[in-house]
Amino acid sequence: MPTNMAIRTFTYYFKRRGLTDEGGTSGIRTFVQYLRLWQYSMLDSQDPTPCASPPFDHEKADVILRSSDNIDFRVFKLFLSLASSFFETLFDLPQPSVEMSTDVEIKDGLPVIPVSEDSNTLDPLLRFCYPCTLADDPVLENFRAVIKVLEAAKKYSLDTIERTVCKSLFSLKILETNSLRCFAIACRTRMQDECVLAARYTLREPLVPVWFEEIELITSTELLALLTYHRKCATTVQALKDGLSWIRAEYPHRSAVPWMFASSNHCRCEQSTSGRYPIYGQTVARW
Repeated sequence: MPTNMAIRTFTYYFKRRGLTDEGGTSGIRTFVQYLRLWQYSMLDSQDPTPCASPPFDHEKADVILRSSDNIDFRVFKLFLSLASSFFETLFDLPQPSVEMSTDVEIKDGLPVIPVSEDSNTLDPLLRFCYPCTLADDPVLENFRAVIKVLEAAKKYSLDTIERTVCKSLFSLKILETNSLRCFAIACRTRMQDECVLAARYTLREPLVPVWFEEIELITSTELLALLTYHRKCATTVQALKDGLSWIRAEYPHRSAVPWMFASSNHCRCEQSTSGRYPIYGQTVARW
């Protein structure tokens, strides 16, 4: 309700009860008091910060995390403290109250803690922290969303969540189809073991890969390192192909590798006639 409309409403109310200026200063004071009460009630009823979706809207929560896009997550300190040493230390500090004169905002009697993550990142991160009876683990299908959740997990010392996300992301199925994306994410989030694993799977890709969205996440140094790794692996494989002595070192007897020759029932491929790959005094099958 606009202020001028409120004034007209209250003026009409006061006239009906003889509380206008003609009635003395007491009428004016009463009017001002009523107007202030109305303003406060309007401020309380028009909270500009919306609340997150369940389960982060619980009325019995004991702290509020406010995302960078102004969404309030009403959460329980216990769940976050058990999941993160960062939050455990934070909540062990003296908490502000309504009576204390601090810069911390208090909403519904709860301290409001602003965080730099947006609601799309904070929601799945907190769901990982909550028990499964209250919130299922989120499904992260967007690679950019995975990066943000991993970076937040590192920031807040959520080691278990970081391992869970890595396990689901760097699975065999995803690595076989999105090895370059996984490599970029591993580089961005500084996960060395996962970076090496993803680099091995990128050997199935061309030496110069086609453009993919996550390539913007890695530096030119990291891309050059990957290309150098590809070239070294190719050189090593070429050397193995040109000389088969490593096979004799590994398998001293011909009977250990019958599949290499076009003989018996092990392989019915044609025998090579080039003579380029003699081993055990014979030529290998044409494969």
